[in-house]
Amino acid sequence: MSDHHTSPDTGAPYDADAQIHLGVFYPGVGPQTVWEDPEAADHTSADTFVEVAETLERGLFDAFFLGDGQRVRENRGDILSTDIAGRPDAITQLSALIAATDKIGLVATQNTTYSLPTDLVRRLASLDVLSEGRAGWNIVTTDNAWTGENFRHGGWLEHERRYERATQLVEFAKEYWSAWATSDVAKDGDAESWLSSEVLGVVERATDLLQARAVPTVPSSRQGRPVLFQAGDSTGGRELAARHADVVFSANAEFDAAVTYARDLRTRLAAHGRTPDSLRILPGVTLVLGDTDAEAEEKGRWLHANTYNPQRSIAFLEHYWGKDLTAYDPDGPLPDVEPVEDELDPSRGTLAIASRTGKLEQIQEWRRLSEQQGLSIRELVLRVAPSPKYHTGTAGSIADRWTHLVRHRVVDGFNINPYHLLDSVGDLVEKLVPALQERGVYRTEYTTTTLREHLQLPAL
Repeated sequence: MSDHHTSPDTGAPYDADAQIHLGVFYPGVGPQTVWEDPEAADHTSADTFVEVAETLERGLFDAFFLGDGQRVRENRGDILSTDIAGRPDAITQLSALIAATDKIGLVATQNTTYSLPTDLVRRLASLDVLSEGRAGWNIVTTDNAWTGENFRHGGWLEHERRYERATQLVEFAKEYWSAWATSDVAKDGDAESWLSSEVLGVVERATDLLQARAVPTVPSSRQGRPVLFQAGDSTGGRELAARHADVVFSANAEFDAAVTYARDLRTRLAAHGRTPDSLRILPGVTLVLGDTDAEAEEKGRWLHANTYNPQRSIAFLEHYWGKDLTAYDPDGPLPDVEPVEDELDPSRGTLAIASRTGKLEQIQEWRRLSEQQGLSIRELVLRVAPSPKYHTGTAGSIADRWTHLVRHRVVDGFNINPYHLLDSVGDLVEKLVPALQERGVYRTEYTTTTLREHLQLPAL
């Protein structure tokens, strides 16, 4: 008998039958990916991603997400070569995985700020049709002009205006994808035409942010359209998610923060006439597993130390100082030269910046902290630089924590960022999945074929 009641400590709905949904999100760049380890796989090879996808499908994962970047990261105008620089187009990479997999969802991160609308929605529709309803779109905006420089129209948009354009593009995409269905195509050669002329309409938008006009070229897929994912932590992101997303992933992976986030998002859903069950919440986490807690903690320390190695530590400070600091010893004191006075430019790409204002005050605070505690450059960077939020422990302890969160319905699962290809992916399948299955919160086989069905989302 199902156990459904309201949790007295949170007020969140409790569901003993809840099932956890898992994705793996590979960003492709960033200090959290330890590419320089001799045992790491090739991060741009098709063979690597085929192996990853096959492994995750063996682990019955809902989806494999690929990050995307339309320009490589830079530091003071030069390529940030301490990060992985190669970023093949996500849709192209995922298309190569269609034939290698049968069930797992394939989610492409694609940018709404600079992408040409008709080209983008057509390519996403193609991925969805060719995969027979396994495609998803991770909707992202881009906050920098240096990416825009790779495009004819260039430019830069303020934060909220980016979400205005994203909303308009998503609405355009939905209309495009629903223009005609498989049933509109001739069933046999006796039909007078291959496609019913009644559905050949034009989809268009004309605003100050979006100019698009298109005649759709493919039918709806088996799941109707690509599943829409949105990283919704900002106000604009939460509103876009509440209006249009099927899945939202955030930084709120701990219980109290997850409760607050879920309540806020569900209030926004209601304001847009949507039910709580129409959206899945999958926080993003970096998971570090060990056979014992001590082993997991040791792995976590190794990962944290390698997140900002000596070269990355210097590059991190260079972004603030605005100067070449390569002559300084990462294990020595902070640079004794003064930084340039200019604030961090919000229109430029950043390395890992928490705030773009108050730079000089921030540097003075770091100098005080370094002097008081005797910190070297690298020690300081490891202390102050943004880093992933790790979930560290044995497979059993992580399974217990995640089961608690999912059954209280404050999250619906997790989007896991692998820090090491391929070892950390193998750990998920060989260690975590069996522990979740033992607790009755994870499937033991695929019973559905489309990504929308895997996620237990309402039919369109």
